[in-house]
Amino acid sequence: MSKQQNETNWQIWKASTIVLAAILLLICCISVFSGKGAKPAAEPTPETPAEPTAEVVRDSSILASWADDSKAKEELVAFVEAAVDETSAGFIPVDRRIAVFDLDGTLFCETDPVYFDYCLLRHRVLEDPDYVDRATDFEKETVEKINTMIETGKSAEGLEVDHGKCIASAFAGMTVDEFHQYVLDFRNQPAPGYNNMLRGEAFYIPMKEVVRYLEANDFTVYVVSGTDRLIVRGICDGTLGLPMGQIIGSDETIVASTDTEADGLNYQFKEGDDLILGGDFIVKNLKMNKVKVIAQEIGVQPVLSFGNSSGDSSMDEYTILNNPYPAKAFMLCCDDTVRENGNEEKAAKMKTMCEENGWVPVSMKNDWKTIYGDDVTRKTN
Repeated sequence: MSKQQNETNWQIWKASTIVLAAILLLICCISVFSGKGAKPAAEPTPETPAEPTAEVVRDSSILASWADDSKAKEELVAFVEAAVDETSAGFIPVDRRIAVFDLDGTLFCETDPVYFDYCLLRHRVLEDPDYVDRATDFEKETVEKINTMIETGKSAEGLEVDHGKCIASAFAGMTVDEFHQYVLDFRNQPAPGYNNMLRGEAFYIPMKEVVRYLEANDFTVYVVSGTDRLIVRGICDGTLGLPMGQIIGSDETIVASTDTEADGLNYQFKEGDDLILGGDFIVKNLKMNKVKVIAQEIGVQPVLSFGNSSGDSSMDEYTILNNPYPAKAFMLCCDDTVRENGNEEKAAKMKTMCEENGWVPVSMKNDWKTIYGDDVTRKTN
């Protein structure tokens, strides 16, 4: 090929490259300008509603079951909005946005006709065909005390601990997974005091909204209950959306299935072992014990506490006293006798305690539009 032909080919290739680049640039410009205002391809169609944006989820509109004029709701929203605002004096760093909730009477019904875990023991001792004939005298006596509590509304002295001991003994030998399933099966029974509700569905809808609202604003939520930890995990499984590690309760022993007598320091878990309930009660997580377990398992002082009884007062006080960050305690008052098995006398005492201690009272009757949902009604006989 001659030098002249090489030069000609070079000029042709150079011109072609310039033309091709110009075409590509034109295509890009057309795409950019024609795409302005167009919907992204991944945006849901009208038939598939979009998920709420982060801004909407964080907003207090999530508290839809709370009365519009609820002062308790106003205090909570003001607290949270300040906590997430870095320019506010009420700002709280994310790692210190800790909220603790009692379970029974705070998140979940405690009067149907008594606590879920009391009802579970009654079922085990009196109704479970696999256990009725093996129930101990102490377990039967404790269930009788529970029956008396149902009839009179008064708890026998020491019943909380006696019940904890009986839960440990009545389910001893079950694996942790078997016990979990037992709780799941029991929560699927109809709620005896309500129409259109199962035992495990007895969560207060407004309080579930509070949990979601706090989590959306980067609070870490813990359940700190007097109910057995494994029972609380069963109750909350698939309902509150909390990790099992954020569910704290009373405790019983857990041992290896192939050597139940060995001290944990003298035994190594091995192939073929299961974790089973050891039969011994350890601690009832009420009153000051709630404070101790918060210090042990959470490690920092909460800034929000939600309870409903004197058993939660230590947790409330620990939350608000000498806290380096803004803190509040809310107490539920069981004053609704139409939609809930309320107790006006007990509710009045709690409102007085709130006034005396600087806690925020929450009226089930006045602060909530619904409790369990409009299709759930309380049985009257």
